[in-house]
Amino acid sequence: MANNTSHKKIIVNNRKARHDYFLDDFLEVGLVLTGTEIKSIRLNHVSLDDSYVVFRQNEAYILNMYIAPYEKGNIFNHEPRRTRKLLMHKREIHRYAQKVKEKRLTLVPLELYLIKGKAKLLLALGKGKKLYDKREALKERDNQRNLDKAMKSHIKDIK
Repeated sequence: MANNTSHKKIIVNNRKARHDYFLDDFLEVGLVLTGTEIKSIRLNHVSLDDSYVVFRQNEAYILNMYIAPYEKGNIFNHEPRRTRKLLMHKREIHRYAQKVKEKRLTLVPLELYLIKGKAKLLLALGKGKKLYDKREALKERDNQRNLDKAMKSHIKDIK
């Protein structure tokens, strides 16, 4: 299998999801889109904030994903927050639907990117963080930043 990361153009990241959830079990899926939607995606007019995945009748759908209407679209332009179908194998749908149902997890979109002109979505199973977990993560990030800054200034002083 060829390495797809060299042809990967990231359109949007969901940084809020990394802050709000403990993430595990990542999966790349395709999307069913209309022509004006893919044109808007190529122009980076997308937001993954507050979007999530649901399972209905053995199929996966993403809700609340915002794709701005295409500027040059006509009467056939798309609805910005419509429910979009995800392209997943049946066994993947079954496996993730069971985990979401039994373990009370959420399937969260992390990234939307293009690979060879096709829109792909990176999903992860997420367990919601409590407020104290979020504070702890911020504290760790600040401590790491201060440590890096101190190491950088120490290396500069040695030279």
